Amino acid sequence: MRRRTGPRQALEVEEGKHLEYEAILVALDVGTSKVVVLVGEVTNDGALDIIGKGMMPTTGVKKGLVNNIDQTVSSIHGAIEQAERLSGLRLEAAFVGVGGDHLESLNSRGTVAVSGAHREITREDIERATEVARAVTIPSNREVLHVLPRDFTVDGQEGVKDPEGMSAIRLEVTTHIVHGGATALQNLTKCVRQAGVRPDELVVSAIASGEAVLTETERELGVAVADIGAGTTDLALYADGSPFYTSVIPLGGVNVTNDIAIGLRTNLTAAEQLKLQFGSADAKGEGPDSEAPVEIIDDGVARPARKSDVTEIVDARMHELFEKIGEEMSEHAAAHRLPAGLVLTGGTSQLVNAAELARDVLGIPVRVASPEGVGGLTDHLLTPQYGTAIGLLLWAARVVTTEDLQRYEPPPRTQNWDRLRDTFRRFFP
Repeated sequence: MRRRTGPRQALEVEEGKHLEYEAILVALDVGTSKVVVLVGEVTNDGALDIIGKGMMPTTGVKKGLVNNIDQTVSSIHGAIEQAERLSGLRLEAAFVGVGGDHLESLNSRGTVAVSGAHREITREDIERATEVARAVTIPSNREVLHVLPRDFTVDGQEGVKDPEGMSAIRLEVTTHIVHGGATALQNLTKCVRQAGVRPDELVVSAIASGEAVLTETERELGVAVADIGAGTTDLALYADGSPFYTSVIPLGGVNVTNDIAIGLRTNLTAAEQLKLQFGSADAKGEGPDSEAPVEIIDDGVARPARKSDVTEIVDARMHELFEKIGEEMSEHAAAHRLPAGLVLTGGTSQLVNAAELARDVLGIPVRVASPEGVGGLTDHLLTPQYGTAIGLLLWAARVVTTEDLQRYEPPPRTQNWDRLRDTFRRFFP
């Protein structure tokens, strides 16, 4: 596969023939607890179907940052191999999710004079205005990941979403810029390349999750999305259809597990099992208490752990997380009301009563959301923990359908696929 494949598009060839090019897209989500690879196909009716998937646990990433190159490369390579076997494709490039609390964001404005002979705004004018907005001063150890146009002002007329073709003298754009630490991005890119895949584009995980779990109405009204993963919580605030603030809170499911291990003096494996069995994000209104045996670290003797003890620990840590989300929203959403409230996704959002606790802490509407917008091999994938990976596919589909499709080619089939195809042809000519 070259840089990106485009949707099925009839391209002119010799003697008036046509070839159909399929959009084969690859998403790579390198998280704290697991690496997920999804292969998607944009069908000729515009639908996005998943045709391959792979997942491997990883111990080489901590709080969204690579801390062991070899372990991370091994996990990525294993997930890619699984996805290749299932899809029958050789994967060479991918849209890669980026997390970690090194990510920061800001908003910038750019203004240009419309250059067309008839003072008609062209795509080139929009790109020039965006480049002017991009020219902000950031430290030399930072790299810009996204420059996302939010809205345009055309000769004083504000709130224009697509100014192309309008007559004007002056064009102004407001953009949302996300940048990250150069070394963190370089380490992630190095791992992806060493695993045999070229990073097609680095996409901030919070924005990818928003693609998968937010409705258009929520984006327009104003909403926050929090993807609560194992090591971090990716947060993005939306208004008027696009993000205006993006950040990462260094708290996630691992912190809950660690608290249980410390509070009950047990190992991390037992603590994770207790979290999954008894974990509830709200200690109020729990039913009858129950117990499970848990091994104490210092003497190795098993003793019963009560559900109420686990719930109390989980409640305290999740309460802290929602308070931090509330602080971020209060500080950065002063100019925007967020009537659609907060949408939770990510694996840790599946803790029992997570939405109820968030409503109590924040006093706003809260819902837990699973990703939508894809078909195909979706078994076990349409759950909150795969929000980022599916969001990367949706982001990729939107990108490739707005770019020059002439340079896209379908990815090569693997040798196993070729043998299987030849076998079918012998029996079904």
